[in-house]
Amino acid sequence: MKKLLMILGVCAVFAGCTKSTGFLENKTTALDETQVFTDSLRTIQFVNGIYAEGTAGSTDYAGIGFSFNKRRWETHGNWETSADDAEYSLSSATRPSVMLYQGTFSAANYGASPKATDIWATPYKNIRRCNLLFANIDRAPLSAATKNRLRGEATCLRVWYYMQLLIVYGGVPNIGDQVYGIDDFINLPRQNFADFVTYLSKELDRAATLLPTPGAAAPLGYQDLDFGRVTKGTAMGLKSRLLLYAASPLFNGGALATASDAQKTVVSYPTYNVSHWKDAADAAEAVINSGYYSLNVDNSKPGLGFYNVFLTRANSEYIFMVSRPNNKDFESYYLPGTRSGSNYSRPTQNIVDAFPMRNGKAITDPTSGYNPANPYFNRDPRFNFSIIFNGSKYQSNANIQDFVWTFTGTGSNGDAFSSGGNTGYFCRKMCDSTITNNVGASPARNWPLMRYAEILLNYAEAINETGRPDLAYSKLRDIRARAGILPGADNNYGMKAAMTTDEMRAFIQNERRIELAYEDQRWHDIRRWKIAMTLYNGGPNGYNKVMHPIRVGSAGSLTTGVGLTFTYQIENNIRQHVFRPEMYLLPIMDEEIRKMPAMVQNPGW
Repeated sequence: MKKLLMILGVCAVFAGCTKSTGFLENKTTALDETQVFTDSLRTIQFVNGIYAEGTAGSTDYAGIGFSFNKRRWETHGNWETSADDAEYSLSSATRPSVMLYQGTFSAANYGASPKATDIWATPYKNIRRCNLLFANIDRAPLSAATKNRLRGEATCLRVWYYMQLLIVYGGVPNIGDQVYGIDDFINLPRQNFADFVTYLSKELDRAATLLPTPGAAAPLGYQDLDFGRVTKGTAMGLKSRLLLYAASPLFNGGALATASDAQKTVVSYPTYNVSHWKDAADAAEAVINSGYYSLNVDNSKPGLGFYNVFLTRANSEYIFMVSRPNNKDFESYYLPGTRSGSNYSRPTQNIVDAFPMRNGKAITDPTSGYNPANPYFNRDPRFNFSIIFNGSKYQSNANIQDFVWTFTGTGSNGDAFSSGGNTGYFCRKMCDSTITNNVGASPARNWPLMRYAEILLNYAEAINETGRPDLAYSKLRDIRARAGILPGADNNYGMKAAMTTDEMRAFIQNERRIELAYEDQRWHDIRRWKIAMTLYNGGPNGYNKVMHPIRVGSAGSLTTGVGLTFTYQIENNIRQHVFRPEMYLLPIMDEEIRKMPAMVQNPGW
């Protein structure tokens, strides 16, 4: 789907209840609702605006990928640089990513940080757009089938935007199909969590009945030019994620003990219930059994299918994506200076250590074959396609495959290890290693918002929590086989046989971490699992780890890599992360609470 003009511009910030700063500031263009919705092309273009407003890849983007956007805040930084898998290259105390990992944000100050208001504003802006479509679609000069499809699209997208709020805040005001005007006084309470999840789940079921199946051709499906629109499979996939979130420790009876009764009802189910995990497993299994999707498998080179899925615009694995023209979004953001990249987000030693060996065994397993003196040898193939490490080969600006050296004293622009923001690594995932930011054609690819591998992981996590870790194995084998991990004599791809629920939980959390790295998942996962307190606080655990490569002696050639030897020193001196119990849910901005006092604040804020 190409980027299209938003015909009717409205600012739908859920940010006020007075006439001058109402729920929606009226910023209409020369076209009014009648002119838009009595014209078929303009109606379609209006829906396109719900998918993509602004320029994807820039800080003003406010479409479906606003949270994934690598340049979300101040052209660099998002949730990714607030978690433990990436070190942010900048350190200003007022940058949103820094405020989140240092724990300095509050209900009073984080809304003032540049662009951080999008956490609350962008979803509600687009929810209102969906409601405008519902209110006006009947008068559009379109066929009944097209109108129903557009209703399905808007219903699915509205849930997507509500889910962005749910994972950050818990239950929020549910405005239903209401379209508020500039003169409306709005003072809505937050919907309680259980009812909110039920509502969103039913909305996705309804959307699924209105949307075409993936790959269906016109007139029942989409034309080629409509590629990237949501489908029945998207609605089913989002239901899987929604119910997994809802079943997780943060929301499944997980409210802070200090929360008031009013707060507890809006931030979680009142008590833990294993049935929520069963519902999540069923939703994921429905996607699996649909046959709509499959892993992108190609092990002609170990793990090549994993690498290529991110470089292919249309593939069997993508369930929901931001449709992009040919681009160098990731090369510009991630690559080192020698490849003309900005390296704003740098992998940490923490995530490097999470990748197992090629035999699938953790590097902490004494039988894995891991050698700390040669730490990158024979690792999980996903490691090589995700991380640029000292001595990696990568395309250079001279248009040849050349070494990336990160050790102290290399003299390489932007690559050498130094204290501060550098970690000894650069991100390779989603990048095309045959080009640089300056050299080579832009790949034809999209941004992955949801892919089939996540559904397999969703099922494994949920079914394990029902007490059936045995049923998780087959889905994990599929993921590891596609990754290029060796099956082993027991065909378990390095997994311990007969794991307990606790053992399987830890395994799945790690597998999800490496499979979905840098895909806008980690920050939400460590909160919904309620493990951030353990990861971030106390001694060296409060720091992201780095690898300091040290060259031994002066012999050897940087040009060929021959004769070079190194020692590798792990350090815990990268910026400390701070996490307090109340941070599992962000506060609603004070200014919003003042405007709508019927909303209760989140516990602890």
